[in-house]
This record gives sequence, C-alpha cells and structure tokens, in this order.
Amino acid sequence: MSQTSPTLDLPLVMPAQAQKHVTVNEALMRLDALVQAVVQSRSVTVEPATPAEGAAWIIPGGASGTAWSSLNAGDIAVWRDGYWTAFTPADGWRVSVIDERAGLFWDEDNARWRDAPTDTVLAQGIGGAASRALIAEETLTGLSGSVVASSVVIPARAVVFCVSVRTVSAITGASSFDCGLSGERTKFGGSLGIAEGASNLGVIGPTAFYSDTPIELAANGGDFTGGEVAIAIHAWMPVAPEG
Repeated sequence: MSQTSPTLDLPLVMPAQAQKHVTVNEALMRLDALVQAVVQSRSVTVEPATPAEGAAWIIPGGASGTAWSSLNAGDIAVWRDGYWTAFTPADGWRVSVIDERAGLFWDEDNARWRDAPTDTVLAQGIGGAASRALIAEETLTGLSGSVVASSVVIPARAVVFCVSVRTVSAITGASSFDCGLSGERTKFGGSLGIAEGASNLGVIGPTAFYSDTPIELAANGGDFTGGEVAIAIHAWMPVAPEG
C-alpha cells in the first residue's frame, strides 16, 4: 500500500503507527494550502523576508533567496511554521493569483502555469453538443523588447471575434503598440495608447483558429522597457456531441 495519496501526495496513517496526529496534521496542512489554492503572485523573484503564516507564491524562473533559489520554477512555495514547504504541481492543478486577479492551471506538457479560460454554455443539444462563449484573460507585466507574446492562447477550434486590451500601467520605451498575431501584428488594433487606462476593443469578423495561438504585442517607435497591459480573448467554442 502506498504511504501517500495518489493526487495530492497526502501522508496516510499506517497501522500501529505512533504519533498519528503528526501525519494527520501534515495532511490537513497540505489540504489547507492546495484546496481552493490561492497564491500571492507568480512574478515575485525575491524570497519574501516576513511572509504571513500560510501565504503562498508560485516560484518564477531565476528566483533568489535562501530557500527559493533551490526550488523549481512553477513550484508552489508555502510559508508555515517558520519555513518554506514546496509543492510540485500536477497536470490540471488550479490556483488563484491575488496580484493578477486571475486563475491559472498547470500545463504539464509545457511545464508552465497558464491562464485558465472561463466559459459559458450558450446552447446545448440533447446529445451533449454545445456552443460556449469563452473569455481568456492575462495581464502582461514588465513589458520588454520589441514583441511580447502572451502565455494565454486562442484555443484550437475557437472562433474569435475580438481581442480587447487595456493599458494597466503606463508603457515606457515605445510610443504606441500593436495587438495581433505572429505575421499579423495589427489584427486586433494598431498604434494603441501607452497611457494608463487606454483601451481598445479589437473586433474582427468571426475567425476560426486551428491551433493554439498566442497574442502578440509589438512596440512602435522603440522597444518596450516597462508597463503592463491586460488582454482578453473573446471567442466561441464548439463542443462535439458525446455520442
């Protein structure tokens, strides 16, 4: 018999085990961290000096600190009882990120956290076929370079009718920016505003996509050197009948 549970790796109490409360408490603490999981951020690179009990972060690449520097990018680090406990995510795990007001899921195939899309059933047939309205959102932070690609993507088989953007904090380096796709840099808007609060609804004729496709922001008049832009993909998704 395995000594841990298969999904959350919770320690199990063994027959005739001494100090069973230690094992039970450890399992409860893991559940407290991972069920309805909430992290403070996925972009903080420096290990916090005075974290609150139970506070959690997703470890980004290049993290520094006594404990964080030895952890893997993508791990969930939880501060409890005066030390860091790290959890390695499994495919499909979901968390909410406080500083982004966004939901993420772990994509095991690509070994990264991705923004979790939200959808609503518009219509459903008796055989399980459905038409869904989908919104996938992401805030791109610390803009840098000539082009920034989103980690959230237009899902394969989605029919897109809009990609909207809002400049969350003023963009530096560039005089404006375009929102589009690789090879179609202005598909959802060109020469967009860099001032905080500037927004655009990049409406297009309904367009089908046949592979996962990231959104690209391209700088005009110089490379990006800073700023934040929130993007949202507005699409329809067909769902095949269950048979």
